[in-house]
Amino acid sequence: MKNILSVLALSVALLGLTFSTTAHADKYADKYAKTIADFNKAPEVQSFFNDAYGYAVYPTVGKGGVGIGAAYGSGRVYRGGSHTGDSTLSQLSIGFQLGGQAYSELIFFKNKAAYDDFTSGTFEFSAQASAVAITVGANAQVGSTGNSAAAGNAGNRTAAKASYMNGMAIFTAAKGGFMYEAAIAGQAFSFDPK
Repeated sequence: MKNILSVLALSVALLGLTFSTTAHADKYADKYAKTIADFNKAPEVQSFFNDAYGYAVYPTVGKGGVGIGAAYGSGRVYRGGSHTGDSTLSQLSIGFQLGGQAYSELIFFKNKAAYDDFTSGTFEFSAQASAVAITVGANAQVGSTGNSAAAGNAGNRTAAKASYMNGMAIFTAAKGGFMYEAAIAGQAFSFDPK
C-alpha cells in the first residue's frame, strides 16, 4: 500500500511540474484564441473548422504517471463559433506509463447529436477512441519508445489523416515533456453551460 501511495504522489508531482512549465506562457495571451489559431494553422484540421457543428478546446492538458497516471485540463466548448460553456477533462489510468507531458487537445463535433452527447455532462471516451497527433508550433516526434516534444516557434507538420468516429474527431498537439503512454481512452468530461 505504501508503494502505491508513493507512486501516486510521484505521479501528482510530475503532473504539477508539467503544468508549471506551460502555465507561465498562458498568462500573457488569451489561451483559448491562441490555441484555436494554432490548430487552425494545421492543414489537417482546417476542413474540420469549416464543417463541424462545434468543438471543444483544451489549451493545456497536463499528464503524468509512474504506473498510475492522471491527466487534467480546463477547456471551452463552442457551437457555431460561440462559446457555449466550460469543460474539464480528467483521466486516471493504471498500467505501464512513465513521465509527464503537456499537450493541447481539440475535439470536433460533426453534428448536433455528437455535440449534445458531449455536453450531457457525463461524457467519457471509450477504448476505441483515438486522436490524431499533429505538430503545431513545436518540433515533435513519435517513435517506438513513446512521444517527445520540444517547444518552438516553428515546426514541421506531420501528415495526418483524421475522420469522425461516433460523430467526433480528436486532435492533440504536444507542448512539452516526455510520456511513454499517450492514450485518450478513458478521458472523462464535465460541461457547465455558459
